[in-house]
Amino acid sequence: MEFLFMDWLGTPVWFWLSFGILVLALTAFDLGILHKEDREMGIAESLKLSAFYIGVAMLFGVWVWYAKGADLGMKYYTGFFIEKALSIDNVFVISLIFTFFAIPRMYQYRALLWGIIAVIVLRGAMIAAGAALVAEAYWVLYIFAAFLVYTGIRMMWASDHEPDLAKNPVIRWISSHMRVTKEHHGQHFFVKVQDEKTGQMVRAATPLFLALVVINLADLVFAVDSVPAIFAITTDTFIVYTSNIMAILGLRALYFALSAMIHRFHYLKYALAAVLVFIGSKIFVSDFLLGGDKFPPVASLGVTFGLIAAGVGYSLWKTRGAESSAH
Repeated sequence: MEFLFMDWLGTPVWFWLSFGILVLALTAFDLGILHKEDREMGIAESLKLSAFYIGVAMLFGVWVWYAKGADLGMKYYTGFFIEKALSIDNVFVISLIFTFFAIPRMYQYRALLWGIIAVIVLRGAMIAAGAALVAEAYWVLYIFAAFLVYTGIRMMWASDHEPDLAKNPVIRWISSHMRVTKEHHGQHFFVKVQDEKTGQMVRAATPLFLALVVINLADLVFAVDSVPAIFAITTDTFIVYTSNIMAILGLRALYFALSAMIHRFHYLKYALAAVLVFIGSKIFVSDFLLGGDKFPPVASLGVTFGLIAAGVGYSLWKTRGAESSAH
């Protein structure tokens, strides 16, 4: 049992195991009990389940606060709110992907589950790589910070446009290198179909599989922004990973509510842009203007939460009375 108290990436092993058990339990409860059968989730159910996941994340933050101290507890909450807010843009792209592939809403939830399982692994790899880089060379944080400032400014002035998925090179490559059915086959990612030339039964991917691949690639693109943003808050690998994953876990539940009212969050992107600029600038302020003193975590959380809340509130006020864009 001694290995449970051994240090791994700056945190005892039993911390990591406890978090892993929590993630597995939530996933099993969600898929095995709440959603045994494929069905469309309504907005009310989506909001209730999202509130449940946010509540679990908040309680986990209380445990982090107690076990690792107030400073890291505050940073956990800051990272969680940033990732949660940035995931709203992710929801918009996921909605476009499902619409492009004409995926019925009753099969979207299960596809999102497998997508998030892949995200847990991919984010873990990205965070581990980032932690190794920062541990070897602290100056990498300055690159992360400069990138966040640049991304925030670019987001502030970027025009809104929908990506043309029909020209996506990944979709075109997969379609040209493997068999893909034109019709849907329920929740299946692969099915056996008859080859038109040989008459033999062969394995073919379904549109649902293509949607899953594109969703995971889209998340990697979003992670390029969100992972450096949390590293700019703390270099504690446990806090970076857990805050990231706890925010993503509830995304599949929140998706069905947000996808129906994504048009109400048009102005949120400006708040998110300001958050990225603030987080990136904070590192330079701390190291060069404050003489290496840390930027107060309470102030950091307050500014982050305030900007996000202002963006959500202003968006809802400006788009009041707008019709739903749900399909």
